[in-house]
Amino acid sequence: EDNDLNKIDEGLAKYTVKDSVFTDLFKDKKYTFMLYKALHNEDNDVTEDDIKPITLENVLMANMYNDLGFSVKNKIFILTEAQSTWSVNIIIRMLMYLAETYHNYYMETNQTLYTSKKVDFPKPELYMIYTGERGNKKDVISLTEEFLGGEESSVEVKVKVIFDGQKG
Repeated sequence: EDNDLNKIDEGLAKYTVKDSVFTDLFKDKKYTFMLYKALHNEDNDVTEDDIKPITLENVLMANMYNDLGFSVKNKIFILTEAQSTWSVNIIIRMLMYLAETYHNYYMETNQTLYTSKKVDFPKPELYMIYTGERGNKKDVISLTEEFLGGEESSVEVKVKVIFDGQKG
C-alpha cells in the first residue's frame, strides 16, 4: 500500500513540476510574445506591450485556473493548456475557462450585458499543447464531435492541438 502511495506522489510531483515550469516560463512576457508570434507569424503589428496576461489564478473559492491565458490588443483571447496525458475533457475545461475569462473581461472593462448596446467580444483561440504520443489524435478536437456524436448543438467549442511544438 505504501508503495502505491509513493507512485501516486511521484506522478503528482512530476505533473506539478511540468505544470509549474510551463506556467513559470510564460509569466515572462517575452516568452508569451514569442508564443503568440509562433501562432500568428503573419501579425507584424503586435509588440510585447500589446500582450496582457489573463490567466485565471487558482482562487480559493472558485477552484478554477488555467495554465496560460493572454489577450492581444483586447481583440484576441488565447487560452492555452499544456497536457502530457490525452483527455478530451480539456474541451469542457476550456469552455469553463473561457466563460470565466469573458466574465472577468466584462467586469474589468465596465461593459454590461443588460443593455441594448453591443459589447466588445474579443475573438477566442483555444490551444492544447500536447507532449504525449501523437498516434492518430486529431489536430482539432470539438465539443459536438467528442461529446454529442457530431449532432448540432447551440454550443460549439474547438480546441486546436499543438503536437511536439508544431501546430496540428
